[in-house]
Amino acid sequence: MEIAKIFKTGRSQAVRLPKEFRFEGDQVRIRREGDAVILEPISSDWNWLKALVGPVDEDFEAAVNEPQKFEIRDAMDPDA
Repeated sequence: MEIAKIFKTGRSQAVRLPKEFRFEGDQVRIRREGDAVILEPISSDWNWLKALVGPVDEDFEAAVNEPQKFEIRDAMDPDA
């Protein structure tokens, strides 16, 4: 079993991970299960969702990845 070092940086606590446990990117998802703290990479694709719910529909993926269109509206006059 590998061991990681815990240290303080300012008012936060940090963990120095051994090389073989390093993550890509600069953020991880964190959660607690009992006494354990679990760090998970944040995926840039849909594999995390597929692992939870199974395959997703191609239309779903396309709709989520499609840029959102915003409509600019005039402000509402509450006295009108």
